[in-house]
Amino acid sequence: MKQYDVTALGELLIDFTENGLSEQGNPILEANPGGAPCNVLAMLAKYGRRTAFIGKVGEDAFGRKLAGILAECGIDTEGLCFDPQVHTTLAFVHKLADGDRDFSFYRNPGADMMLSVADVRKDLIRQSRIFHFGTLSMTDPGCRQATEAAIGLAKESGALISFDPNLRPPLWRDLAEAKEAIIYGIRQCHVLKISDNEIEFITGMKDYDRAARSLQDQFHTKLICVTLGEQGSRAYYRDQLVCAEPYPAEEVVDTTGAGDTFTGSMLNFLLERVDQSATENRRIREAEGGFTVEGMLEGLTDQELSRMLRRANAAASLIVRRRGALRMMPEVEEIATLCREM
Repeated sequence: MKQYDVTALGELLIDFTENGLSEQGNPILEANPGGAPCNVLAMLAKYGRRTAFIGKVGEDAFGRKLAGILAECGIDTEGLCFDPQVHTTLAFVHKLADGDRDFSFYRNPGADMMLSVADVRKDLIRQSRIFHFGTLSMTDPGCRQATEAAIGLAKESGALISFDPNLRPPLWRDLAEAKEAIIYGIRQCHVLKISDNEIEFITGMKDYDRAARSLQDQFHTKLICVTLGEQGSRAYYRDQLVCAEPYPAEEVVDTTGAGDTFTGSMLNFLLERVDQSATENRRIREAEGGFTVEGMLEGLTDQELSRMLRRANAAASLIVRRRGALRMMPEVEEIATLCREM
């Protein structure tokens, strides 16, 4: 058996989110731990999954605080590095009138950009069933090389590769570079989670079904999940298309981490599926601890895809009702209760 269910590589940072006004009328900012890959791991940890993170923070107060929070959430920090010269990355999240967000980053440079090939813990990747990454670790040459090296190791070890573009335009010198990085990520992955605005950005198509099918045809991606905000989500697997309605929140407090929460829940479903197969089939259990990429994604039915999307939609609905993400992931019973109620 591999030691970890999921290892993720990428950014770990502080999200400063608005939390009311001071007596002088100034916005009060709350320092929330964040970073898309770690948000995914935090949701998986709620499901009881064994997770590990590879990334870099500053050797400063924020960096030490973030390391402690990861451990508190049950995420292995053996792959977390500290940079003595570059500070922990900061993001300021401004909530818009429609509940969406605008980001301002203090990252020129930020410690997450300083991750190098030498920093990548090979043993963590080799001991993981799933490897997950995004594009923020590809905005600069050094961290991009580290990401590519990690993906190569994941492929060699037979891990399922999961990718979420998590496009943040302000962090790219040129959006053509962002598009190139997203295409690279799609080429490498078995499972793609992508938002409506990202799939439109990469394909130029407003018809999400056509856009997803074009990605399938071009890159042969085994499973594509498109998140549509208030319109729910869709899964594309082979020639199957499954849609799932959202679980509307009465009040949207903060949409930060909604897509990551969705992704964590989706990956847990795939792990549950292969674990159940391993339990039911001794031959699979005895071969590679019950895990193969093919086994995890083989023969997904419409009913399974629907169940996966509904659970992921419910998890995302719960996280937008609270401020922050990494430390605020919903409990498994909360997700189950919401699924039963709707």
